[in-house]
Amino acid sequence: MSERAGISGEDAFEPEVGPAAEPRSRARQALLKRLADVVCLPASRVNAFERSVVGDLLVEMLSMASLAERARVAHRLSPLAELPDSLLRLLLRDEPEVAAPLIEQCAALTEADLVDAVRDTGHAHHLMIARRRGIGEVVCKALIETREPEVVLCVLANPTARLSPSSVEMIVALSQNETRLCVPLLRRSELRPWGAYVMFWWCGPDERRTILQRFGVSREVMQEVAEDVFAMAAAENWSDPLSRKALQFIERRQRNRAAIEKSPFDSLEHALATAAESGMSREIASEIAYLSGIKPLTGAKILSDPGGEPLAILCKATGCTRNDLLALWRGLRRREADEAGGIDPTLERVLVTFEMLAVDRAQTILRYWNWSLSSAITAELMRAIREGDEDSLNEYSAPEKSAMLALRADLRR
Repeated sequence: MSERAGISGEDAFEPEVGPAAEPRSRARQALLKRLADVVCLPASRVNAFERSVVGDLLVEMLSMASLAERARVAHRLSPLAELPDSLLRLLLRDEPEVAAPLIEQCAALTEADLVDAVRDTGHAHHLMIARRRGIGEVVCKALIETREPEVVLCVLANPTARLSPSSVEMIVALSQNETRLCVPLLRRSELRPWGAYVMFWWCGPDERRTILQRFGVSREVMQEVAEDVFAMAAAENWSDPLSRKALQFIERRQRNRAAIEKSPFDSLEHALATAAESGMSREIASEIAYLSGIKPLTGAKILSDPGGEPLAILCKATGCTRNDLLALWRGLRRREADEAGGIDPTLERVLVTFEMLAVDRAQTILRYWNWSLSSAITAELMRAIREGDEDSLNEYSAPEKSAMLALRADLRR
């Protein structure tokens, strides 16, 4: 009987000891290479069923092979556009050095393969998948759902990755605790104004400037198309709450004229001057909010912001002057001068923000904040905010998400 005929059944894979062990090791390596070569043959040489059977045999061998042997097979198979499923699953879930060639190069990987790999593997695999070229929205979402900051950073840094709106929402929420995500997220084309406006509350000065420059949206087009609707709504005595709410967002006038009649102050400027003289009280803060056409909750959020840029947005949107902004700053008892006697750097930055803003764009941001921090607040949303229910984000509208994230930041301070 020949040597080939004598190797059959389980005896073919029995480990040997002594002098015969080394030849068997060479045989294993040769067989692994030949089987991998068969998998690589074109469809004209081997059909799908034959390829599948060879793949099953390779899986059986690789499950007992060394790390180096598994890595060699993975590298050999990485250029293929089609692989047996069982073999692909095994190698993708192997050690990072084995899975790396497939994750980085293999065109046979589908989005389903990658999503499954994300769920079944660890951090090292996640990083490699996040760097893979051309990962789609479903894969990106699976990676972001791991809530691993380094992985999310890799996704954001991957110019060929595609982010869905829900993925962007998750990253906005994550950036509240991981502020290093803010800068790369601001560079992504998928980010929309609502996300930028809510991120504004926890971004640094440079990022805030970027948001104001890039996402300061004009409402001119909306005002043009809705110009005659104001008269219609007035003729109906503003009885429809939906159109009234939308028109309040669109209209050019920011200040609440009706509030002046009930206010102890003659104007918004008078309230700011009083605050500068006697200090900011809760009553004065509420009046400033009412006179500015915003709710007290929105006003409190703006006045308590440590960075100060929202103060510039409030003053610019309401048509106040630079001196009025200084009066508001003084009323909040914030530093006006540094130790050398010059203007305080924070105040200087706020004044620059005031000068760079256009009135219309400042109004858009202020009204969006007011919309999300007041009109969007419901009892159910407040419960979700208190409980930190981030998993329920998808159930809410954009302004409700903004309110949830912005107010949760206050609760954590």
